[in-house]
Amino acid sequence: MFIQTEALADQDALKFLPGQPVLPSGTAHFADAESSAGSPLAQRIFEVDGVTSVFFDPQSVTVKKRDDTDWTALKPLILGIIMEHFTAGGPAVVAEQGADVPDDTGEDSEIAAKIKDLIDTRIRPAAAQDGGDVIYRGFKDGVVLLEMIGSGTGLKDGIENMLRHYVPEVTGVSDYRDAIPKPGLETPEGKLIQALLDERVNPSVASHGGHISLVDVQNDTVYIRLEGGCQGCGMADVTLKQGIETEIKRAVPNITAVLDVTDHAGGSNPYYQPGKGGGSPF
Repeated sequence: MFIQTEALADQDALKFLPGQPVLPSGTAHFADAESSAGSPLAQRIFEVDGVTSVFFDPQSVTVKKRDDTDWTALKPLILGIIMEHFTAGGPAVVAEQGADVPDDTGEDSEIAAKIKDLIDTRIRPAAAQDGGDVIYRGFKDGVVLLEMIGSGTGLKDGIENMLRHYVPEVTGVSDYRDAIPKPGLETPEGKLIQALLDERVNPSVASHGGHISLVDVQNDTVYIRLEGGCQGCGMADVTLKQGIETEIKRAVPNITAVLDVTDHAGGSNPYYQPGKGGGSPF
């Protein structure tokens, strides 16, 4: 069995092509070892020290590593795991991977079909060049719901501009996870934190190409997602700990933890890079 490899624009990502189908269709993204329970192949790859995420499409396996590790050490180990797995004939994924919202939340099948065609023929190929993906998850009230994986996250503004140009019914693009009902966002604490992000935090990080989304508020814990230039940002932890977390706890004293659910390993073209200067916008 001969496995080809393909370098990507992101030097911390490498694509492995085993020469046989990886998935029958669709994609599967594993942001960490805990999320790989349904994939024996991904679980084994995560056993290699330095691996940060694994991504499957029908023909390839893309692996991302920490920037302090070297492919010369990781590549042979990953090649051996992939070869052993497919030689044994095991499936890459044994549990269904997918979104938390259904794919057919659409208002109009004809509009949805046009949107899907643009995503499949123009947007996904662009995202795949850097090991990312963009998956259609629905169309509701003029908003296209997408799952943006890896480098696909950085394409959000371009995707919205393209879809609005070709499909006038589209008014915006949103991460599909934001469409999932979250009662915590409707609580007094949730509304106060959202106002804080809108009025104080996001105007600051916007000047650095970033955006902070409030994902949920559960009991004394706030969940946020760093987007745009903040995803993959070398100063993200500093921004979170010294800026956002402090602001939120000051505004809502009963909050004891602010957790970042961002897939920073999937960040592309971050505004900040480790060791290149710059600092937290706070």
